[in-house]
Amino acid sequence: MKVHGSENVPTKGSFILAVNHASFYDPPVVACRLSRPIHFFARKSLFKGLFGALIAKLNAIPVDRDGDGDVSAIKRVLGLLRKGEALLLFPEGTRSPDGNLQESQRGIGMIACRTGVPILPARIFGSYESLGRHRKWPKIGQRISIVYGSLIMPMEIDPGGDHDKRYETAADRVMRAIARIRLPGSPEACEYAEDARKNI
Repeated sequence: MKVHGSENVPTKGSFILAVNHASFYDPPVVACRLSRPIHFFARKSLFKGLFGALIAKLNAIPVDRDGDGDVSAIKRVLGLLRKGEALLLFPEGTRSPDGNLQESQRGIGMIACRTGVPILPARIFGSYESLGRHRKWPKIGQRISIVYGSLIMPMEIDPGGDHDKRYETAADRVMRAIARIRLPGSPEACEYAEDARKNI
């Protein structure tokens, strides 16, 4: 596993870590190499037996996607961010079916706009190839990398106002920030850098 851009991770204060989601590996990939504790949502149905006890110890927050549990989970998250804690969110809401980035859900926009905390976009590469949605067993030897982008201030993604599209607009801006992240040394990164030089 390779980590790039770890200097962009805030060492103190609240922030939202927004990451693409392509595999069950993604939460531990983020958490195991992060220099500070982080909280994250997990389906309520996962909180059973030893696995449930484990993820609870790892700061997982149960969320009921079909019931009123969402409200209590959101309130808990808002409280944690006000206390200076960090929160991991997957803007796509669920794992990608094909490894490509999906459209964002409005949830991250709502939380970002209501709390006004910085957002750290990040992108995981290789987790879909290793254990994507349609794989029964992990692909041994697959390299996984996470790249942290630059910290985004709240005013950069929040359009403000009370219009219906405020949260959707904020969520889309976060997702676009994730999409701009490239794996250092990859052909896409080299092409991206060359295009940037031409536009200087």
